[in-house]
This record gives sequence, C-alpha cells and structure tokens, in this order.
Amino acid sequence: MTHREFKSNVYAQFARVGAALSSERRLELLELLAQAPRNVEALANECGMTVANTSRHLQLLKQARLVESDRDGTRVVYRLADDSVLDLWMALRATGEARLAEIGELARRHDLRPDGAHVITATQLEEMRRSGDVVLIDVRPAEEYQHGHLPEALSLPIEQLEARLDELPNDRRIVAYCRGSYCLFAHDAVALLRERGFDAYRLGDGWVEWWADHRRTPAAAALPRG
Repeated sequence: MTHREFKSNVYAQFARVGAALSSERRLELLELLAQAPRNVEALANECGMTVANTSRHLQLLKQARLVESDRDGTRVVYRLADDSVLDLWMALRATGEARLAEIGELARRHDLRPDGAHVITATQLEEMRRSGDVVLIDVRPAEEYQHGHLPEALSLPIEQLEARLDELPNDRRIVAYCRGSYCLFAHDAVALLRERGFDAYRLGDGWVEWWADHRRTPAAAALPRG
C-alpha cells in the first residue's frame, strides 16, 4: 500500500465518525444516551421522532461504533460505546460555542447564558454546600437520576415538582440542575420555585458536564451507572 492509499483509507475511517455526527438528531441522541441507556421507543418519545426514524439514526451511530446495544427481553437498549464518545461530543460542543456566535445568541434568547439571572457555578455550589445552606435537586427523569447523579442531589423530576413542593424547605436555597447547559428543565424548575417563594437558582452546568469532569475520581466511580 502506498502512502497515498494509506492516507485515503485511514481518513475514510475517521470520516465515518464525522458523518455519524453530521445530524442534529443524532447529536441529541448522543446527549440523551449520556444521561442513561434507553430503548428505541423511549428515545423516540424524548426526541419527538418516529420509532422508525430514531432506529435509523441509532443504526448510523452504531455503524460508526459510537453507540452499542444490548437486548432486554423484547427490547433493544442503546448506550454510549464508552466515555470517549462523551469526550468527543463535549469537544464538538466547545468548538461550536467558541466559533459560532449563533449558539450564544440562541442561549441568550432562551435565558440559558451562564451569566444569566439566578445562575450559579459549580464553585458557588460547593461554597453553599460547605455552609450547609443548600438543597440540590435533580429535575431530570427518574431513570436518568438512578443511572447517575450529583452527590447529595434529590430526585424531583420536573413533571412532579409542583406536586412535591412541600418536600422542599423554605429556609434554604434550592439549586436545580438537569441534563446539561442546553437543557431547559432546570430553567423551568427555577421559574416555578421562585414564583412559589423559594430562593432558587439554576446550576449553569448539568449532569453531562459534571460527569465529563469528574468520572475519573474515586467519588464518581462510586456513583450508580446502570
């Protein structure tokens, strides 16, 4: 094999990964699978796609070795192939944020900027924890919480939050987090909590950022991951 043939062949393999990432739907599927493994029907429901279309996207991701699957009874459950796939998605996202002003504008329009109102950083959350003046709530679906969550977080899925407000103290700050920087669950939770008189804040990051940063620590290794 000549040098040129080698380069053509090896870059063609890298291009398989690039092609798999060249769809907004498949990127959304990857971030959902970073929360917890899911079957096709659950992913289709989350993404607002048909089961057939979701399955086609998953097969393209699987062909690029970005996701893997197992059978659970009559259903096929998909998961990220490994944490390198999460690293890839986070790197792609960071590049997009750095190079595309449109992403920042979309975040601003939806009040998801990290410097927005009632938003705190992970460092500020740790300071609150040390003072004992905070309750951390995870407003993602329960199955995502069960697969993994931030230490000491309580599970209060956004669809249950209003009915369970009496479980939260009125004399402590409430910090909500969800899937990641572009998830709106925590934003909606904070709006509801503040309307009901709670001193509520949104964590600027979510589970996917926390897991990407902390998964190699002993504490993270002890968290449930399915």
